[in-house]
Amino acid sequence: MAKEDGRKARARATKAKIVRAATELFVADGYSATSITAIATRAGVGEQTVYYALGNKRAILSAALDQAVAGDDEPVPTLERSWTADALADPDPLGQLRAQVRGAAEILERAAPLLDVVRGAAATDAELAELWATNIAQRATVQHTFAAALATKTPLRGSLSIDEAADIMQLLLGPESYSLLVGARGWSQRRWRDWTLEALVRQLTDLTPEPSGQ
Repeated sequence: MAKEDGRKARARATKAKIVRAATELFVADGYSATSITAIATRAGVGEQTVYYALGNKRAILSAALDQAVAGDDEPVPTLERSWTADALADPDPLGQLRAQVRGAAEILERAAPLLDVVRGAAATDAELAELWATNIAQRATVQHTFAAALATKTPLRGSLSIDEAADIMQLLLGPESYSLLVGARGWSQRRWRDWTLEALVRQLTDLTPEPSGQ
């Protein structure tokens, strides 16, 4: 059993090296310009090892994105993560929104550069267009869950529906606005969190925004 566990540990470490190398290359050079050969060389493994461990280039990008979003290689969806459960369970609507912003900031700091790669390549690559559409749908599901929870804690602003509230959350907590403000315009993480929290509170509720304190 110990020998089997050792093999699993080595296989996991190899996958981690490949994902790390691929992430660096995808972000630096783009999806099209990154080859399996380059990934293997950066990871210090053979090309066949890359194929055996993760599959083709699209599968590698998908795995890298999953790990960037999760922060680890455990197959646990966002809605089953402890931070999500804590945010949903918080009876204070402002507490929920603060937790959402904090969680989104941590995810986007890791994943936004890869999401930009996927979005950019989706225009000319059908498989990546599908991956991008799946990511949008997954984010919509997550934010709809948060919006529905928020509506049980405080009235939504005006005649705002849960679907519309989820759309606003997806916009403000999405990689597109994050990459523009933090990546292109040089906002700090703290400034992005404070601004996003205030925008969410003002757009979704009649509550008074408070500093994030994060």
